[in-house]
Amino acid sequence: MDKSPVFSFMERRRPSTSSWHILNMKPLPEVPDDNSLPWEHPSQQNNETSLSNRIQDLALDEQDVSGWSQHLGSKSNTGPRHESNKSFATLNHALNELRSVSRRASLSIRRKSILSPRTLNAPSDEEILLQAQRPSTSHNLLSGPPNSSRSSGWLRRVASGGFRQRRNSSTQLSPTDDRVPHIYNVTSPVPGSGSEPPIVPHDPASGAAARAAAAAQNEMLGVGRVLILREDNLFSEPKLARDSESGIGIDLRDRTDETAEPGITVVRKDPTEHLPAELIEHILSYLDSTSLLQAELVSRTWRTAATSHYVWKHTFQGAYGKPSLSGPEQSTRAVVGGAGLGRLLPDQDWKRMFHLRRVLEARWMRGQATAVYLEGHKDSVYCVQFDEHKIITGSRDRTIRVWDMHTFQCITVIGAPLQQSTSDVASDAATQGSEDDSTIHTTPSEYHQASILSLQFDKDILVTGSSDCTCIVWDIKNDYRPIHRLQAHNAGVLDVCFDEKHIVSCSKDTTLCLWDRRTGELLKRLVGHRGPVNAVQLRGNLAVSASGDGIAKLWNLTSGLCIKEFPSKDRGLACIEFSEDARFIFAGGNDQVIYRFDANTGELINELKGHKGLVRSLHLDSANGRIISGSYDMSVKVFDFETGNLIIDFPGWTTSWMLSAKADYRRIVATSQDSRAVIMDFGYGLADIEMLEG
Repeated sequence: MDKSPVFSFMERRRPSTSSWHILNMKPLPEVPDDNSLPWEHPSQQNNETSLSNRIQDLALDEQDVSGWSQHLGSKSNTGPRHESNKSFATLNHALNELRSVSRRASLSIRRKSILSPRTLNAPSDEEILLQAQRPSTSHNLLSGPPNSSRSSGWLRRVASGGFRQRRNSSTQLSPTDDRVPHIYNVTSPVPGSGSEPPIVPHDPASGAAARAAAAAQNEMLGVGRVLILREDNLFSEPKLARDSESGIGIDLRDRTDETAEPGITVVRKDPTEHLPAELIEHILSYLDSTSLLQAELVSRTWRTAATSHYVWKHTFQGAYGKPSLSGPEQSTRAVVGGAGLGRLLPDQDWKRMFHLRRVLEARWMRGQATAVYLEGHKDSVYCVQFDEHKIITGSRDRTIRVWDMHTFQCITVIGAPLQQSTSDVASDAATQGSEDDSTIHTTPSEYHQASILSLQFDKDILVTGSSDCTCIVWDIKNDYRPIHRLQAHNAGVLDVCFDEKHIVSCSKDTTLCLWDRRTGELLKRLVGHRGPVNAVQLRGNLAVSASGDGIAKLWNLTSGLCIKEFPSKDRGLACIEFSEDARFIFAGGNDQVIYRFDANTGELINELKGHKGLVRSLHLDSANGRIISGSYDMSVKVFDFETGNLIIDFPGWTTSWMLSAKADYRRIVATSQDSRAVIMDFGYGLADIEMLEG
């Protein structure tokens, strides 16, 4: 049997058996089982040179290439392996040639598919010429390849085409076909052995719908783009069958301009050019600050509308609230500090105010504050309260000092005459006043004879409590003239609070007293604590108190009875706060924690931890969601109202115990045992910060 030179050529570059299986192309008709393959006869190698010249013009179609690949892969398993002394590089070279032929054959098939429908099945001139040169596919491979010229580059083209199998949509093999390879008879996967690949069984029913959709789409692509005449618009989009089981073919291009009807043009008009300015501003007022800043970048007209005072007024008030028309609130408690909401002026720059509030919030989160110290008292400063214009402090030196919030200068000293000594003052008390205070010192008809332990004020009155067992009500609008002296306690008055109707005081004598604000008459005495009552807060008809006996009590002022108790875990309580809505009670003391109780159920919700000493002072800034505490560990801490997390820690801003601390939107004011008050100002040096003052 003569062997064709092409097999002698392939004998040197025969790839591994596994490489032929990977091609997995369409098989040729079944051939006789003969182990003596042509390339196993080295005597035919002499014809290699002539072969390379004879096969330059040959181009195999996809069926021939896949058939040769399937046949070579199957026969390599049955025949004896030829022991070649060539390197693996030779095998890789053969594989690359196979990929190249497969790729070029695929390109040739694509070109043929782009024909008109009536010529889609007609063979081209090139196919007729190749068919004349190509032998019948029914030849016997054992007798050698067909007697036609083969190009030396066909192996390179087959290898460079990769191992991708391309199926003709018009030809489908069934398991009963004679050309079906042996893998159709396998019912379960067979693992690979050595270099052999695994055999995966073929299920003709699987993927039938996907194959049908892909075949329909390929044939439509071959036909070309379908023109659709729609009224007076010409569309050239093809109507293709889509593979609904995957994302292939999804078109995400924006075709709004292509498909829009000619008469619909309203959506393309700029509303600022066609609508009244007042309506545009009203619409923009519903946007948040981020959206407004982006709207300013659209155009000049948008910038004009988005920067109007009306728009930013609504944005500012939506975020921070509306300023009061009557000044500081006087609902249920004296207001501490300012609200930071500005004034209702005709040309108020609300956008700038919004920016200032955001800068302040950022400084709070970073703890970026400037310290300003107020020095003038001669002994411990026990109590403090402030608004946007003044700070009032009370001291163990038996004086009350009023400070200007903007200049930080003491403008008034209220107390006993200078250089006066009294027998009821402790011998170690510092001498009150000095010659420097003579110009601002005032001695009213009534004044305290001992330490000023507590104070609270609103726009009309100032109430102070003292170690002399009394409270004095002062008229702020009338140069701090005393109005009433409240006398009922048998020991020092440790704390005071009031609202529109009542004044409540608590004392070291374990009692609380309820007074009429207008007349100064004693209305009720609340009894129940077993230790000094250190703090009290008032909300409507309810009052809450903290005592050294370790219990906080909730009182009904109408009946004068205790309606609920909130015990600490271990030791006494020194301070207390009542939320604006009367839902939560905060208490601190010797346990070095801050307790948060539910006022309705009495349940302990959580504990705010961080202090290393007695918690001496508490202030709840409900408007800004912060809790400020002062401690004997010489620190001031700020906690988040909602979560209870520690936000800011100011340790060592004074040289002794922190006795009182209060805050507003801009600053913290704290007093210490070292006779100083410190202002922690987060807005210090910020331009236009005074715009936020009410």
